Amino acid sequence: MKNIQEDFEFTSESVSEGHPDKVCDQISDTILDLFMEKDSSSRVACETLATTNRIVLAGEINLKKNKNEISESLIDEVVRRKVKEIGYEQDGFHWKNLKVENLLHDQSTDISQGVDRDESNELYGAGDQGIMFGYACDETDNFMPAPIDYSHKILKTLANYRHNNDSFFGPDSKSQVSMLYKNNRPKEISSIVVSSQHSESANNNEIRKKILEIIEEAIPNVIIPSEKKILINPTGRFVIGGPDGDAGLTGRKIIVDTYGGAAPHGGGAFSGKDYTKVDRSAAYMARYLAKNIVAGGVSRKCLIQLSYAIGVSEPISIFVQIDKEKNSKAQKLIDIIRGNFDLSPFGIKSFLQLDRPIYAETASYGHFGRKYDESKGTFTWESLSSSDLFKNNF
Repeated sequence: MKNIQEDFEFTSESVSEGHPDKVCDQISDTILDLFMEKDSSSRVACETLATTNRIVLAGEINLKKNKNEISESLIDEVVRRKVKEIGYEQDGFHWKNLKVENLLHDQSTDISQGVDRDESNELYGAGDQGIMFGYACDETDNFMPAPIDYSHKILKTLANYRHNNDSFFGPDSKSQVSMLYKNNRPKEISSIVVSSQHSESANNNEIRKKILEIIEEAIPNVIIPSEKKILINPTGRFVIGGPDGDAGLTGRKIIVDTYGGAAPHGGGAFSGKDYTKVDRSAAYMARYLAKNIVAGGVSRKCLIQLSYAIGVSEPISIFVQIDKEKNSKAQKLIDIIRGNFDLSPFGIKSFLQLDRPIYAETASYGHFGRKYDESKGTFTWESLSSSDLFKNNF
């Protein structure tokens, strides 16, 4: 967050729902949702590997209720359904033809005794040690850094076009946006890169024309660079894509999932993990706090770090960094946070309502900067319900 230069160029990338690693993230979170539907106190750590017509599931689970309702065939079914939703029907990766290998097994009792030991009195501990970061800034209306926000929007618009039209685009695509900053503020996009899988019959001119239209639709109020600075399928061909072209794994797109490199990352992935894993839940809470601090007008940027120890309920430390002219008052924000928010795994779960099947939707196009949907209960960490608290008490 601390910029030595005030004038600089910064780049972030995004990948689509059909990128091999994102296929795995979505499958892992779909499995998590399946278990959460059956038992809201499920413990899940699901990892996925995808390659040519094969999906391998591995990890640990602990299901106390309705265990007999989750069968091998049901898991197989939900995996294939997710791959079909993404749009894979190519020879090397087809939802009908792929083999699903399920190696999920029971959670270690050594871990569960630290996580579940005091659940009856709401003091169960963190599922692991770790450091988690939350960040927000006022560069965009969703309080995200502009480069990652625009990268996501380009690919989501491309995916919407693919899903709603009989097009030559395939599911696998990537984007990259470089932004020029002046006085630490985004000024203009300096370059854009988009690579998208396509059919054998598509030619480069029609691919380029359509993607240029999609870029303009995705970010209509942004000054985009000249066509010379917009690179589209720069290798000239992208027919073989998805897990058939490049193996995928859960948790390999952690910068895409967060802030595009504009803020530190603690290193822990999100997808496939239930709320007791503070890699995920504490990162969501840190984002909520940072966003509400910025939305409350306290600072133009805010970075928060939370740290935890396995089996310990409260965070070991809290760090807050805000605009440099106000940073001497960061301790006051820490005091407000400690005085108003329960940052234990139970407290975060309750406050953000994380014990529900809400995770599959988070696994593509970023976990942050998304729209809070009160009716569905999704992206609760994007709510601005505490902005007045920070505004009135800082």
